[in-house]
Amino acid sequence: MDKKDLEILKILQKDASIPLSDLAQAVHLSTTPCWRRLQKLQEEGVIRQHVVLCDPARLNLGLTVMVTLKAAQHNEKWMQKFITGVKDIPEIVEILRMSGDIDYLLKVHVPDMAGFDLVYKKLVKVADLQDVSSSFVMEVIKSTTALPLDYAILKSGKN
Repeated sequence: MDKKDLEILKILQKDASIPLSDLAQAVHLSTTPCWRRLQKLQEEGVIRQHVVLCDPARLNLGLTVMVTLKAAQHNEKWMQKFITGVKDIPEIVEILRMSGDIDYLLKVHVPDMAGFDLVYKKLVKVADLQDVSSSFVMEVIKSTTALPLDYAILKSGKN
């Protein structure tokens, strides 16, 4: 990866729908070399997928809940049962395995408290849990999917 690749990624992280010709022009490349770079970034797994980011509130998902879980067991069988079960709950949009006092942190989008109660009831049936705690998001201060590119390892001698 070189500086030109990072320029491409910076632009795409802001707007992945930019036409290839506009992207190429923005990074001072012709269309074909820009397309080749995009293909390589995808093949290498740097670009995982192209998505549309929806506004939860406009989809009647105005309540965001952060759920912390403590596992009742810490073995492979329990983990597989838990992972399979939570992946099947569409309102859970992010699942993180944590270090420290909690085992998992889940991000949940629902319309309202009644919607969360339904998710909660599904969640506690998935696997034996020691503790479930929920915090309700009052305000989103920052929300981005754009990763900082300053840490990417560049190939030497390339701009």
